[in-house]
Amino acid sequence: MTILLYDLVGRDESRPFSAHCWKATMALAHKGLDISTAPTRFLEVAAIEGGASKTVPVIRDGDKVVIDSFAIALYLDEAYPDRPTLFGGEGGKAMARFIERWSQLTIHPYVTTAALVDLHAMQDEENASYFRRSREQRFGKRLEEVVAARDAGLASFRAALEPLRSMLSYQPFIGGASPLYADYIVFGALQWARVATPYKLLDDSDVVTQWFARCLDLHGGLGRKVAAA
Repeated sequence: MTILLYDLVGRDESRPFSAHCWKATMALAHKGLDISTAPTRFLEVAAIEGGASKTVPVIRDGDKVVIDSFAIALYLDEAYPDRPTLFGGEGGKAMARFIERWSQLTIHPYVTTAALVDLHAMQDEENASYFRRSREQRFGKRLEEVVAARDAGLASFRAALEPLRSMLSYQPFIGGASPLYADYIVFGALQWARVATPYKLLDDSDVVTQWFARCLDLHGGLGRKVAAA
């Protein structure tokens, strides 16, 4: 049976950009499951599955609807235990919880700063209006003022990745010799930036950049099927 993934897009349906949807996409590919996608714009999210969620990703697997990227990963491991594990056991789940919070507190804020104007430009007219209004209300300033801080914050952002950088000097993936869901969490955040903005977050020589390239190559180069901005 094919699993349906509601995937966040802008004006161009071929360029899904959500960090959280990319986590789900990679988790489904890791499991080797057949999927179809429903390209979904911001203002369409509220209508998904009869109003089941205010956010994406959402999947439908037969009669089962699952909301939230982490919940989707947990569901996939439980529903398809005969396929490659996303967590490698309870310890892997606990590690992934930590990585998720670290990513959302360390990587996501800077990607937002770097990419906000470019994300706005990806939307059609109606969704662009919603995006600007909602984000400017959230930040208390214009999108352009938020993005103006990205150059000043770049060095601090790169320095904040040192724990990840150090870990990857010992092993090729966060999961060890091969990727686990923890890898897809961080990958999703950096793929969000890669798809949304041409602004360069990392040096080519950075081991994090090299790890990200390995992740782009996973599952038949799934991440590379969407070109960089």
